[in-house]
Amino acid sequence: MSCSLLEFCRIQELRSVHDFLFPSPGGTTAGESAKSKNDSEVTWDEADWGSWEEEAEEAKQPEPESGRLAQSASWLQDCVLSLSPTNDLMVIAREQKAVFLSPKWKTGQEEMQLAVSWSGALNAEDGECVSSAICIPLASQKRSSIGRPDWTCIVVGFTSGYVRFYTESGVQLLAQLLNEDPVLQLKCRTYEIPRHPGVTEQHEELSILYPTALVTIDGFSLFQSLRACRNQVARATASGNDNIQPPPLAYKKWGLQDVDSIVDHASVGITSLCPFDQMKNASVLGGYHATIKGSPPAMSQYITVGSGPFTGFFYAVEGSSQPLLSHVALAVASKLTSALFSAASGWLGWKHKNEEEPVQKQKPKLEPATPLAVRFGLPDSRRHGEAICLSPCNTLAAVTDDFGRVLLLDVARGLAIRMWKGYRDAQVGWIQAAEALQERESGHRPSPSSPQGPGRVAQFLIIYAPRRGILEVWGTQQGPRVGAFNVGKHCRLLYPGYRIMGLNNVTSQGWQPHTQQVCLMDASTGTLRTVSVPFHLALSDKKSERARDVHLVKKLSALLKAKELCQETLQKEATGILLDIKYPAIKKQALETLLSHKKVSHSSLSGIVETLLGHLQSQDPDAVDEALLQLCTSQLKLLRLYGTIEKMHAEGKEKDATAPDSDLSSVLRLGQDDLLRLQSMLQRYGEEARRPTVTFSEDLQAELPLHSFLAHLEVDGASVKVSRGLAGDGGHLGSLLFWKCVAGESSPEAVCRTLQDAGMVPQQLLSLLLAAWLSRERDVLQSPEMVVHLHQLISLLTSLPGAVEDSWDLQSVSPWWQLMRSTCSQAASPAAALLAAHAGHSVAKSLVGGWAETKFQSAEAMTDSWEALSLDLEQWAVLLRQLEDCLLLQTLLRCHLPPAPSAGAHQRVTVRSLLEAGRGGVADSVAKWLFRQSVSPQLLKETLARKDGAKGPEEAATLEPQFAGVAELLLSVCRQFPCSLDPDVLFAHCCWEYVVQWNKDPEEGRHLSWAVDHLRCITNAHIQHGVAVMMWSTFIDKRFSACAFLMDKVGKAPKDRLCRRDIGMSDRAVTSFLTACTQLLQILMEADIVSDEMSVPLLEVEDPWVSVEGPTSIVELALEQRHVHYPLVHHHCVLATILCGIMRFALKGVKPLALFDSKGKNSFFKELTSIQLLPSGDLDPNIVSLRQMFLQKLLSGWVHILPQDGAPASSAPPEDEAWPTLAIELLAPALQVSADVLQRHLVCELYSHGLDLLAEEAMLKVEDPEVLASQLLVLTGQRLAYALLHTQTKEGMELLARLPPTLCTWLKAMDPQELKNKEVPISRTGRLVTRVIELLPENHGQYMLALNLIEAVEAMVSPE
Repeated sequence: MSCSLLEFCRIQELRSVHDFLFPSPGGTTAGESAKSKNDSEVTWDEADWGSWEEEAEEAKQPEPESGRLAQSASWLQDCVLSLSPTNDLMVIAREQKAVFLSPKWKTGQEEMQLAVSWSGALNAEDGECVSSAICIPLASQKRSSIGRPDWTCIVVGFTSGYVRFYTESGVQLLAQLLNEDPVLQLKCRTYEIPRHPGVTEQHEELSILYPTALVTIDGFSLFQSLRACRNQVARATASGNDNIQPPPLAYKKWGLQDVDSIVDHASVGITSLCPFDQMKNASVLGGYHATIKGSPPAMSQYITVGSGPFTGFFYAVEGSSQPLLSHVALAVASKLTSALFSAASGWLGWKHKNEEEPVQKQKPKLEPATPLAVRFGLPDSRRHGEAICLSPCNTLAAVTDDFGRVLLLDVARGLAIRMWKGYRDAQVGWIQAAEALQERESGHRPSPSSPQGPGRVAQFLIIYAPRRGILEVWGTQQGPRVGAFNVGKHCRLLYPGYRIMGLNNVTSQGWQPHTQQVCLMDASTGTLRTVSVPFHLALSDKKSERARDVHLVKKLSALLKAKELCQETLQKEATGILLDIKYPAIKKQALETLLSHKKVSHSSLSGIVETLLGHLQSQDPDAVDEALLQLCTSQLKLLRLYGTIEKMHAEGKEKDATAPDSDLSSVLRLGQDDLLRLQSMLQRYGEEARRPTVTFSEDLQAELPLHSFLAHLEVDGASVKVSRGLAGDGGHLGSLLFWKCVAGESSPEAVCRTLQDAGMVPQQLLSLLLAAWLSRERDVLQSPEMVVHLHQLISLLTSLPGAVEDSWDLQSVSPWWQLMRSTCSQAASPAAALLAAHAGHSVAKSLVGGWAETKFQSAEAMTDSWEALSLDLEQWAVLLRQLEDCLLLQTLLRCHLPPAPSAGAHQRVTVRSLLEAGRGGVADSVAKWLFRQSVSPQLLKETLARKDGAKGPEEAATLEPQFAGVAELLLSVCRQFPCSLDPDVLFAHCCWEYVVQWNKDPEEGRHLSWAVDHLRCITNAHIQHGVAVMMWSTFIDKRFSACAFLMDKVGKAPKDRLCRRDIGMSDRAVTSFLTACTQLLQILMEADIVSDEMSVPLLEVEDPWVSVEGPTSIVELALEQRHVHYPLVHHHCVLATILCGIMRFALKGVKPLALFDSKGKNSFFKELTSIQLLPSGDLDPNIVSLRQMFLQKLLSGWVHILPQDGAPASSAPPEDEAWPTLAIELLAPALQVSADVLQRHLVCELYSHGLDLLAEEAMLKVEDPEVLASQLLVLTGQRLAYALLHTQTKEGMELLARLPPTLCTWLKAMDPQELKNKEVPISRTGRLVTRVIELLPENHGQYMLALNLIEAVEAMVSPE
């Protein structure tokens, strides 16, 4: 509501900064050495440095003890100080030294501190000192930047006339000598977006003031040069020899004439006169015959302060002086030569902080200044100006003088419009406050360029009087003082007057610069504070009242945010604020803030609203806002209702109240068997519901807070309604109203009567009661007898006027009961919904019976066993059956098996969701549960096999122990849904669920394998066929074709990287995938054959669920699939087997698609239901030869993975045992390859690997023994050649000498390296020779060779 002084930063090492800048003993300045010479022991921080007046007073009277101990901090007044407008850099300089400070966040505290980032000497010539400095933040050229500068440049002016530019780390970028006089002042102007279309767009510039000259450097040229120099610094640091020149600086140099002395200046920018002022000036300057141009010329306006005149106004017409170009020379500092200085009009260079600048031998050439005479001024021979500060909108300027006055100038007219007295040595600055949206006057006319109009801004003048230690805020132009702060006498007021350089009308659109307009630095504590001034302080009369109301609302918000809130104090202050607010709309906003706050108690809020309502009613009715009055009336009614309900619940039930019947069977009108069945279902469901779950404190909150109660309800005339936006979430509100009654702790009659008197309709009360009941299922399961009180409440609500229509009869459906049934069917709490439905059914049944007795009381056929029937009771019966089914299903879905992962919430089902899920909704829910619990297909099959038969001990023992208990519940659900959970239907949904999950994560090969196993468990061939076709076309076909094309491309089993790139899974997962593809196609072929002999199943649904609607189920889609083309499926099955063999045995040099002709290739990867032209007849012998070579490689690969110890065939891996059968019996006929050739190859490979026992078993299937004998004879020779010739034993050599020459020659021709296993016992070789003699006929050409071999083997065995 008022001005504030906020601390935002603090200097971390202020003492070290002082010691560096003032190195003299004692820490005092040169000016104070004379003062402290009589007391040399007093240090700089113990001395009291006051003003001259204070010194005079101290000389007269003794200094108090507290004054002597105060820390003196006037040393800051002797320093050159500058702070970046973005607060990211501060410069403190004195004489030749300077300190750069950068912000750092203090660890563990949310406080920013300025720490020293660089310190050193800046002088490059002897005797020169720092006279002025500013920090200019430069905008980033990156698009991602939204307000922070890229870096900050420090510009320093020296008494030698040089202006040097530095980086944050103290590296000199460039230097410029534009005039030989000392630099008096450096000022900057940056781009600002024009607030109005007619305002002239101002350009950026840097202005340098000398005693008799003013130099302005174009901002764009300076920005580009600084960026180029900074880039050259980085390159030269890296390479050391980069010598590229940046673009030159464009500047103008004006010689200010007709002025005695100048100490400060302000560059207003480009202005243009109106036609009247143009004619006035022309006539004054040129006389009667002056000529006037058609358009007013653009002029740059400059204002100086000093003496003779006290304030001078200069106008430079655009185009009267051409910009000068400063020839910028950039080079490494160590390589600068005198020739470089003489070639340029000015010199620029940079250096590192540890390098010395070369000695300048020759002064650079200086450009002459363009004369510029003062046009007019404020003449005052006795007054000397000290400083001038231009306002942010360039319309006003504040000037200080040596008389202790502060003058306010109108820049456009050149007039002093206001003066403040008594501010000696004052420091001034400006604050520009923007108007907030809510503070805008409704009648404020918008701007054409904006639908809301530009936001108004107000300017405030900040004056710091160091002699008095006070900081004041004044409104302009005739505004009063709106703020004052006691800040001390040793502060510095920092007002940059610019923002970020490098922006334009395009790049500034998305920027949000965070800059401080005015900053006050306290030298005694090192703190930096900024002034915050609200906009409304600039307004008056009606507008200030509205802004005052807005800030009263903010004050109320701040009051509510207090950590410790006293209700009495809150009520008193909030009431005062509400009564002080004038505008009704704002008063309504403040009242709504109070009503929506959670910390305000019921008593305080009631008192506030009552007081406000009384105040409104005491006023003139015509002057009271109707909306505010209605809000107070309605909220007071709700507050009284809340208080009445809370009071009744606190008092409890009356002692003489009639207790309801506690017998559940009579209350719910259930038989004993039905009641026991209901209790057992609730007990089983409650066991699963009591498992540990994650809950939140908000969900466990029993009572509804007051602010939520007010937000849930709204008053409409004389009735109270539930808010539309919160109608679906009435659990907490219903608990507040009815839960004490449901728990038997409060009188339901009194509560219902109170709510009826308040004007709440019975339908909404019933909805709130059911919402409370359904939202607290856990409490209901712990005390099921609470349904008795629920029954009583439903009866009371049903008896209220307007609940059940008078026109209702037995043949119509009552909206009252339909509302309750709809709520129960949508409830995700099946146990609570079932109990509520039983209570509602009982009340409806009694109501129907009473209505029938009244209607037919004269009927003669009426007996004790007579029961009235109605359409409502029929729908109640159907809903009860549906809720029982849903409860049992939800009990199953809550079960959790220990090995299964526990992540994720269990699935919730409702009657409505099952009715809208289609015929497969139940099976889909169970399938998802089976997937989450990782129930294997075989275990599910064994469980479902016990569905119709009685369970025996031996059958129960076959189930897993952790699944035995859940299996009974699963069987109960299957018996409850005999049609929806038919085994074939359940297996089909499980198959689909697993293949969907596999498609999400193909690395889980078990999912696809189990999906195929579930498919195999389906007994109906039509369903099995349809599901297999959908699996193949939806999930398998594309990956299968990708596998085939990849293997055909690389000609071998692809590596893991290629598999992941082209197929989307690892090489191991590809092997599992191809195995599943082969099994899937085999199942599909079997189902296609069997389906011709089996009828199509008839899909039915349970009676309570006949009205089910929704998407088509998986089984229905499966039955709609067309029959496949069997030869095409077999064709794909052959390819899948080939691909699987390549991956399983890592075969190389095989292109699977090359094993087929053009017809076979073209028929691949087509829809299995289409008719394709498949290969028939004899094939090309080359293709048959390739096929035979592939199958032989396949058999060799299978033999290679067998254990090399002569183990039987059963020792092979289970999944690999069938490969010889697949290759010889399935692939060989399909590929038109001789099976006997493959069988002989298998026998030879087994003997080559030393697996003689397996070879003898495989030998029995060979059809041509003579050819096999010839092949085995070669193997025998290779074994003997290795034993005799390669081992080189003495006995072997003697035996070789005794052998026939023909046999010796034949053995030497054998190559034992072809054997895969050479270390075979000679006894096995003898057995092999015997097998060969048995297979060879006596007239065979090699029969005698075999006899010689057996003699040689016997001779080799006999020595052993």
